[in-house]
Amino acid sequence: MTDAPYEPPKVWTWNKENGGQFANINRPIAGATHDKELPVGKHPFQLYSLATPNGVKVTVMFEELLAAGHSGAEYDAWLIRIDGNQFGSGFVGVNPNSKIPALIDRSGPTPIRIFESGAILVHLAEKFGAFLPTSGAARAETLSWLFWQMGSAPFLGGGFGHFYAYAPTKIEYAINRYAMEVKRQLDVLDRRLAHNEYLGGSDYTIADMATWPWYGALAKGLVYGAGEFLSVQDYKNVQRWTDQIAQRPAVKRGRMVNRVSGDPASQLHERHDASDFETKTQDKIAPAA
Repeated sequence: MTDAPYEPPKVWTWNKENGGQFANINRPIAGATHDKELPVGKHPFQLYSLATPNGVKVTVMFEELLAAGHSGAEYDAWLIRIDGNQFGSGFVGVNPNSKIPALIDRSGPTPIRIFESGAILVHLAEKFGAFLPTSGAARAETLSWLFWQMGSAPFLGGGFGHFYAYAPTKIEYAINRYAMEVKRQLDVLDRRLAHNEYLGGSDYTIADMATWPWYGALAKGLVYGAGEFLSVQDYKNVQRWTDQIAQRPAVKRGRMVNRVSGDPASQLHERHDASDFETKTQDKIAPAA
């Protein structure tokens, strides 16, 4: 490291040593690095994921659909660790962007791949006629907030989270720039939720499912160790909404699926049956430390 100002070269080159915590998996090219087929279970939907905020969106959606009586939404959730497994040929075949989550819908005569969490939520909502209004202002509002989240979260995770928690050196300008943006986003949410129970209005929708894993976790100080730094307690309406959603049984289950950190009782590495929540969490199948 040097105190001299950085002067970009005329042509950028890839230096693996300067990538911080994730340097071993970040790369400037796409495509598979090795051959590896994906497993396939018995259910109509095959989910390949990890319980990051983007992954939690989809497992919560599946659990909400099942809780609402949509038995056709049964799914197998396979664990994809972000340690190079996302570059296996099978996974890249489902998601050429090599990011979780990725889904194969095998409920019809021809399997359909869906990648990007927002696209998966819309696909499932339209397939089952649930958690997305079918027309009018309510549908427009829900989709607007869904895509607000899709566009905003990279500033939270890849921007603020990276520079505040993961970058190999603390850069004041970068942290200040993204902290300001994240606080602006929290204020956007807080103002919306001051007059609406949920983001889409009076009903709980995929907009809430998409936004809660990111901004709900942030509001409770659970990501990046940044709750005090961002004064998250000041956003009272976000706090109310966060707590309300966290109490939903389907949300509690969805958070457990493909989780590999935290209390072993909260970790269900793979989900293939509803009974797995009772019998296959890590505290029940892993030896005591």
